[in-house]
Amino acid sequence: MLDIVKRRYWYFFFSLLIIVPGTLALIFWHLPLAIDFTGGSLVELKFEQPSVPVTADAIDAAYAAHDFADTTIQNSTNNVFIIRSKTLTAEVQAAIIADLQTQFGPTTVLTAATVGPSVGAEIAQSAGLAVAAAAVGVLLYITYAFRGAGAVHAFRYGMAAIIAMLHDVLVVLGSAAIFGKLFGWEVDALFLTALLTAVGFSVHDTIVVFDRIRENLIVFRRLDYETVVNHSIVQTINRSINTQITVMFTLLALTLFGGDTIRYFVLTLLIGVLSGTYSSIFNAAQLLVVWENREWETWFRRKKPGKPATA
Repeated sequence: MLDIVKRRYWYFFFSLLIIVPGTLALIFWHLPLAIDFTGGSLVELKFEQPSVPVTADAIDAAYAAHDFADTTIQNSTNNVFIIRSKTLTAEVQAAIIADLQTQFGPTTVLTAATVGPSVGAEIAQSAGLAVAAAAVGVLLYITYAFRGAGAVHAFRYGMAAIIAMLHDVLVVLGSAAIFGKLFGWEVDALFLTALLTAVGFSVHDTIVVFDRIRENLIVFRRLDYETVVNHSIVQTINRSINTQITVMFTLLALTLFGGDTIRYFVLTLLIGVLSGTYSSIFNAAQLLVVWENREWETWFRRKKPGKPATA
């Protein structure tokens, strides 16, 4: 049988290689928050038949002429541009559009939205509360649902799932900080949607593995805990990988052909699903073994033969 659990510390080390750079990026670069959280204006413009090629620099110059520099401009298809800036008044926005029409010809405003700083702060606070509520809910539900695995051990399942979930959250947040610095990504409300969806996938996959462990603890009472966990992972790994690969192929297709407006959202979801698949197989179940063997007491030493598993 494939011995996955045996190399658990290698999996933990690989996770650290991913999490540590992202955490450092969060500390020093912070998340590149969009106007959904910081407040500001978003305008989506379509240049119908521009007399000269439309460039992001030209649009930025038009904004700068009205004392609105440091804009973020995203080029979509068919001469459609999404511009994010500090909060614009209706008069200033009309003046900027008039300047652009003079320079490039007829221009259509597809979207125009303004978010105040107080609303952005409220959204950011709600986002944090949503993630915290999801963590508490997962912990309580798994602890209750897995009480059949033994009242003493049920809490372990919930804590292991939470740690795996936090692993995925850190991977997604760290990736956003790095890509924001390198490629100009911005964290908006869709990012929060992708993050919570990825958390849901991760927890769902983790519960599948944990449920098989619980069943095998009853069937294989004479086997040590580590063997039971490894057997359970081997039984479920094909199902987990096949299910998540189907989702990843769909997300990859959306990334390539879905357009610029949803690309960041889909890539965030793709990173989260990939991390969730990894953590549910190679982190969450391995944490149960570490906890059962109390390996922190003899860290990195040769482990004694495992004791029989208890249901």
